[in-house]
Amino acid sequence: MAVEILLIDDDPDLSIMLRTLLRGKDFQVKAVFSGEEGIQSCREEEPDVVILDLLMPEMDGWEVCEKIREFSDVPILILSALGSPASVARALDAGADDYLIKPIHASLLASRLRTLVRRTLVLQEQKVA
Repeated sequence: MAVEILLIDDDPDLSIMLRTLLRGKDFQVKAVFSGEEGIQSCREEEPDVVILDLLMPEMDGWEVCEKIREFSDVPILILSALGSPASVARALDAGADDYLIKPIHASLLASRLRTLVRRTLVLQEQKVA
């Protein structure tokens, strides 16, 4: 079963690149290009994991992350060109589960995504038990 990824990033080229990088690794990528679209899509479609950029017009990734956390525990992986400790800390404080700096190698990204999904499944099983 494919892992459903919601990519929230204002760069359409990134969605093409991620689809290419993750092809054949059991991931299905849906891309939206604004924070508002991302929040709405996350609410309606309940993806397995969210990949979120920080630097977007209108609503930045930190705000998107906080708004998603108001209604969902979906794993959120920040994928950003910002690598400062302050940016990472702010994203984690906003509710992100992981943080990777662009550019990223496909195998590392795929591994981190699988880890986040696996951790979520274990937590869900513990809640049911």
